[in-house]
Amino acid sequence: MTDTSNRKAELLSSPVEHIDIASFDGRVIIDAWEKMSFSSRDAARAARILQQAVADPDCAVILTLAGSTSAGGCMHVWRDMVENNMIDAIVATGASIVDMDFFEALGFKHYQASEIPDDRVLRDLYIDRIYDTYIDEEELQTTDHTIGEIADSLPAKPMSSRAFIKAMGQWLADGNAKKEGSLIETCYKHGVPIFVPAFSDCSAGFGLVKHQVERMKKGEPYLSIDSVADFRELTDIKIKAGKTGLFMVGGGVPKNFAQDTVVCAEILGHEDVSMHAYAVQITVADVRDGACSSSTLKEACSWGKVDVALEQMVFAEATTVAPVIVSDVFHRGAWKTRPRHRFADMFED
Repeated sequence: MTDTSNRKAELLSSPVEHIDIASFDGRVIIDAWEKMSFSSRDAARAARILQQAVADPDCAVILTLAGSTSAGGCMHVWRDMVENNMIDAIVATGASIVDMDFFEALGFKHYQASEIPDDRVLRDLYIDRIYDTYIDEEELQTTDHTIGEIADSLPAKPMSSRAFIKAMGQWLADGNAKKEGSLIETCYKHGVPIFVPAFSDCSAGFGLVKHQVERMKKGEPYLSIDSVADFRELTDIKIKAGKTGLFMVGGGVPKNFAQDTVVCAEILGHEDVSMHAYAVQITVADVRDGACSSSTLKEACSWGKVDVALEQMVFAEATTVAPVIVSDVFHRGAWKTRPRHRFADMFED
């Protein structure tokens, strides 16, 4: 047992350190990339588009997150975008919000894998692997149970993921956070709603299943997540915001969910709601399978989702380019004069 404990401690000895967008000036790199070609120039144009969206006083900016950039060191990039009023709403995977951000808010860490042994060895040690990053499975299960405890404290009724994550933010703000300044708590403080359309596809799912099973055994009502309410609420934000921009990291459900609000608004009779005026996507997904993790941005125009005038695909691994793009926009300072939309205040929970 001691040998196992020592081996686990050895593998979990080098915590991931999250990059700080204020610690370097991305403008220097973006200005240089703009004079280059290939992905460098694409990334520079993406920075210019994000800058325009942030500088546009009539534009609300939505961040979408898919993939594991938060575990890989970009967690504070997204947090600082909210803190510095560059983002007005977030649509994400459950892993990004619960397994990564809430997980660290509980005082746990992600670790760099200095070596990758046989994954069966990692399983025996209760270490989960994301490429070259490790998570302690025992700590992740603590996260699962904590989600269940939060669910137990809330009214037994259907609610949107936004409402549940707001409750998570309040729970952290009430003195339960072991790490200050998580994305969830920062969004709670600034009234930035977080939507996770597939909320059960993460540690939240395990905790909510436990909550429901225990309530069912007692013959008591239970909480559930209403994904239709998510779609309706985000569409309400789109309708209220009018002009919008998208900064999309990865693709999949968060990307499509945010884009579809334009179509949903039209279905509801709001034919005056415009397509997303600004759009950037950073992805390594391919177009050859006909998807690109939910269509290229030009293709999305044919569906009435994204205007093609100010859109940019950046085919790069996001941890390499997103911090530079965001640092560039941060240092240009347009966020300092933006109004805070506080879209979370639209809803009564």
